[in-house]
Amino acid sequence: MKKGNLGIVILLCIVTFVTSCSSDDDTTTNTTDNTAEIIQTTNTVTTGDWMITSFIDSGDDETSNFSGYTFAFNSNGALVATKGATTVNGTWSITDDDDDSSDDDSDGDSSNDIDFNIAFNAPDDFTELTEDWDIVSRTDTRIVLIHVSGGNGGTDNLVFEKN
Repeated sequence: MKKGNLGIVILLCIVTFVTSCSSDDDTTTNTTDNTAEIIQTTNTVTTGDWMITSFIDSGDDETSNFSGYTFAFNSNGALVATKGATTVNGTWSITDDDDDSSDDDSDGDSSNDIDFNIAFNAPDDFTELTEDWDIVSRTDTRIVLIHVSGGNGGTDNLVFEKN
């Protein structure tokens, strides 16, 4: 009788062990590969010149500060704003923000958080554009960006349209 019970116990242990393991138990992180979106957005912005059609800085419309400027997003990361003989140089990049924090992600889904980075050192109007922007929408002729401040929670909105 003891041999029969021992066999049943062993069989139950094996069945329990086999059925308790599944591929769902893997501890790998489920991330989204944003490479295709980054390439498409890069190809879009590096084609042609762009202008700012809207810049709202924490509720203040500052679009007029960029009136007449055209922006060229060069493939080498240079961002050149030109208005007549005036040239303002900056940099830009698009990066996959794999930080688990969603504080800089407008839709709260950090798995698809692509940052559109803009940096200008001067003049003051242009330094206001220096942020790690989130892409709200993109077409071949329009890019809508948003930045939520980690400090005061203010929201900035920036829209580029192809010239």
